[in-house]
Amino acid sequence: MKILLIVDCYLPDHRSSATLINDLGLEFARMGHLVTVLAPSEHLNQSMEIGAHAGMRVVRVKAPPTKGVSKPIRAVREMRLSSLVWRYSGRFLLQDRPDLIIFYSPTIFWGPLVKRLKSLHKCPAYLVLRDIFPKWAVDAGVLRKGIVYHVLRHYERLQYRIADVIGTNSTGDLEYFRRDFPKSNFRIEVLHNWVAPEKIPSPAVDYRLRLGLTNKVVFVYGGNIGVAQDMDNVLRLAINLAAHPDVHILVVGEGTEAARVAGYVADRDLTNVTVVPGVSRSEYLPMLSQFDVGLISLDRRLTTHNIPGKLLSYGLCAMPVLASVNPGNDLIDMLHDSGSGFASLNGDDVALMSAAVALAKNPELRVEMGGNCRKLIEERFSVRSATSTILRHFETSAPCPVALDFRVNVLVDT
Repeated sequence: MKILLIVDCYLPDHRSSATLINDLGLEFARMGHLVTVLAPSEHLNQSMEIGAHAGMRVVRVKAPPTKGVSKPIRAVREMRLSSLVWRYSGRFLLQDRPDLIIFYSPTIFWGPLVKRLKSLHKCPAYLVLRDIFPKWAVDAGVLRKGIVYHVLRHYERLQYRIADVIGTNSTGDLEYFRRDFPKSNFRIEVLHNWVAPEKIPSPAVDYRLRLGLTNKVVFVYGGNIGVAQDMDNVLRLAINLAAHPDVHILVVGEGTEAARVAGYVADRDLTNVTVVPGVSRSEYLPMLSQFDVGLISLDRRLTTHNIPGKLLSYGLCAMPVLASVNPGNDLIDMLHDSGSGFASLNGDDVALMSAAVALAKNPELRVEMGGNCRKLIEERFSVRSATSTILRHFETSAPCPVALDFRVNVLVDT
């Protein structure tokens, strides 16, 4: 098959979407499929560039940056992505007919481009849905239900309508579709995040020494530093851990809240917190492997149930996980049942603190839970499982899925 992967960023960008699409594309290529990755880039001098990466063709289209700009500017630029990509790469896309389109959300604005390509080439499309937006923004108090919200909802619905199958991040998100789209005939299934199991290379840098963390038990928060992650939750944990001078929190990443978090740490003189910019994946995993516990935080007001991609990185490095998440999130039972870490509800600072101290004071427990986390990732979050889940809908030998009892068709394994 000729597979077209559409995403809003690609390597060397170190956002999780770039890594996930790269791992997915590499697995498809390993299976013998012809893979093209289509992504915007702010670093091009020309309108379009066609290159190659590890047996895949990579088409980059010149676009203005959407990271590090104000929310209104970001929204306008993302809204223009479909038309911009078509303007600069339309001739190529007309001539290169895919057998399958896989598009990644966020962003929610690929719908118009995918609709046009489906009409031209009569091919199916699979939506990899990682965030329920704008729902989470309303839940977190970032967005009100005004004109902007309804415009965003239009684009959200469009991407659902144009997709032949939607792969959402957790079972909890199925309820969102059943509740909000009861009369729709969307085909929905759970498609967990994925990772290519790999041996972590030996670190070239001693990060404990570089960051002054020798002889500390280090809890790492790695990834997007945004509103949905409720970084105040992490900062409260740091304040509560101040009485334990051997424990330190390291925040690695970028996002809309990064500057505020760094400013808060400096203003409050939180000596047990270090904030550093995001790094490439090739550097990030060796960095993680030197530390002790992986942190996950999600805003308690969220009603969708995202399983953050950072879980996969922590698991690859055999790190136990300390999570503080929204009610109903699948991650709570997943960590407890697998023995991979501790999870509590965001807002229960006592439970979070108790679990943090238990991990900090018991190195044997960290090793045991870290090993369980690596096993969890290998068994439930493999890229091979993700490709099989997607392709079963578009190959003649694919099993026929079963629909549950509501109009939104939720696909389950037979």
